[in-house]
Amino acid sequence: MNILHVDSSALGGHSVSRELSRAVMATLTRNHPAALVTYRDLAANPLPHWAPAADASDPAVRTGSEALDEFLAADIVVIGAPMYNFSIPSTLKAWIDRIAVAGRTFRYGASGPEGLAGGKRVVIVSSRGGIYSEGAMQALDFQEAYLRKLFGFLGVTDIEVVRAEGVNLSSESKERAIGSARATIEAGERIAA
Repeated sequence: MNILHVDSSALGGHSVSRELSRAVMATLTRNHPAALVTYRDLAANPLPHWAPAADASDPAVRTGSEALDEFLAADIVVIGAPMYNFSIPSTLKAWIDRIAVAGRTFRYGASGPEGLAGGKRVVIVSSRGGIYSEGAMQALDFQEAYLRKLFGFLGVTDIEVVRAEGVNLSSESKERAIGSARATIEAGERIAA
């Protein structure tokens, strides 16, 4: 089994999504001790934003190919995805631009688009300063909704979200949100599978 762990928060040791993605990884590796784990830190080592390359020897092309190969080889992908300005960090978007490749992870046919990256699980570890899963702010959630649609477009149907929201409302709200997300991780049979 291959597990790809991707973090994208720029907050380092203060990041809720990093803390919780590590908790998901601890559960997965405890249940799959022989798993081969690949880690990609998009804040420490950001991918260049996509641009047309002149030739395959361009370092950006090689880096993008490595990211795509890691994604394709993974049985499980764990993504630490904080909400930045109602969406995702630009570093995560740059990674997505490297894995959403026509002919490799999707194609267009007579019946429309077809995802080619099915058969893998994606665990999205979402952190948010406010509450966006319900209420008036729900319409501004371009983070989880985008990630679900994007991976669905690539053919992934096994998508799970571990969410901690309201982490910037107060220290008590942050503790509750992290505690609730940790309980989901620890009790989640699907996460451990």
